[in-house]
Amino acid sequence: MRTVGRLHLITDTRPGRDAVAVTAAALRAGFDTVQVRPEDAVTDREAYELTVRILELCRAHDAVCLVNDRLHLALAAGADGGHVGADDLPVAAARRVLGPDAILGATARDPAQARRAVADGATYLGVGPAFATTTKTGLPDAIGPAGIRAVAEAVDVPVVAIGGVTAARAAELFAVGAHAVAVVGAVSTAPDPGAAAAAFAALVRP
Repeated sequence: MRTVGRLHLITDTRPGRDAVAVTAAALRAGFDTVQVRPEDAVTDREAYELTVRILELCRAHDAVCLVNDRLHLALAAGADGGHVGADDLPVAAARRVLGPDAILGATARDPAQARRAVADGATYLGVGPAFATTTKTGLPDAIGPAGIRAVAEAVDVPVVAIGGVTAARAAELFAVGAHAVAVVGAVSTAPDPGAAAAAFAALVRP
């Protein structure tokens, strides 16, 4: 089974964003995991075509490719796995859909949620929001580095900190036990996405 890396790009498919170009720039800079997260208004056909294009880029860079929520698209495209949030399929059901060998991420905010998700088959956890963010609406309050630490200490799978993550904040998240950070706006809305991604890559370079 493949495992997730330390730098996750979540695609930004909002109007005016070029998810494919941003993904290519991030992968060239050193990102090792990409999660395709189509907006709700994006049709399955459009989301599938985007996933196939992103997967091709990931394969060229030996990076992991995941799909958020729409697990049937992950299977159809041949991605490495998927991620389910609080309002998506339960983790145990998602595991049945993806099978025993796929990467399966689940969203968690506290140690109790985290342990349940791992028991149900999650192989990594997306934990947050670490900081306040405007990329996604309706999120609960930020849990901060202390919240990330609490979850990381409670489970033995990779914890991926998400929400308001910048290159300046990422080092602190790694220091409290996050295996990885996931970013959307810090790269996709940057004037130079490649340079923004490189700033993250510098933090994890040996």
